[in-house]
Amino acid sequence: MLCCMPGVAFVPALLVSWSSAAFIISYVIAVLAGHVEPLVPYISDTGTKPPESGIFGFMINISALLAAVTMYIRYLLIEKQNESSHFVRPSCNVFSLCIGLMGCIGMGIVATFQELAVPSVHDIGALVAFGSGVIYITLQSVISYKSCPQWNTYFVCHIRMAISLISCVAFIPMIVFASQISMTKIDWTPDEKDYTYHFLSAICEWTVAFGFIFFFLTFIRDFQRVSLRISTEIHED
Repeated sequence: MLCCMPGVAFVPALLVSWSSAAFIISYVIAVLAGHVEPLVPYISDTGTKPPESGIFGFMINISALLAAVTMYIRYLLIEKQNESSHFVRPSCNVFSLCIGLMGCIGMGIVATFQELAVPSVHDIGALVAFGSGVIYITLQSVISYKSCPQWNTYFVCHIRMAISLISCVAFIPMIVFASQISMTKIDWTPDEKDYTYHFLSAICEWTVAFGFIFFFLTFIRDFQRVSLRISTEIHED
């Protein structure tokens, strides 16, 4: 089905489906194995112990790569549209790409350095991934409005901005509540100290993560206009 999509729409579609599968598969395995409680664990909690840790690390690294490719194509698309319309400064487009790629690096750190093994590095990676991601989708929402009505509909822009605002609102309490937790563990129960902070922070984390997924879902229609051209030149001596 992905191969039948026009242009390069299959890239964000693959990113969305792959990332969703990464979260869901790791969660199901972790719950069935008894490693986490079913009620809203942290995303990283579902990828800490084997066998789900290997699946989580592999799939999230692929998601980071797909996200980087998606962001680069988005950058090229805006650059091309901007040549005729001049709706945004080129430096803003470059800055947005750099912020997005930082988020991808953060995802790679989260996937590679597991929560219980190297918690400080893992937490830094998560902060970079979520923080950069929120900034990236907010910038892209602003750029989308600037490209209206020639390159985007206001309906799509409203959807993107709504997702951005929800993600921003969820990101702040996610950090605040997480900072109040005094211990690092994955098997939480409701009667434990700091469980409320963990529960609220985890809800916000899942909200931000799926906010990113739904945001990239809106790129599919835009990417239908983009085509890949592969040229082969043979030089004879």
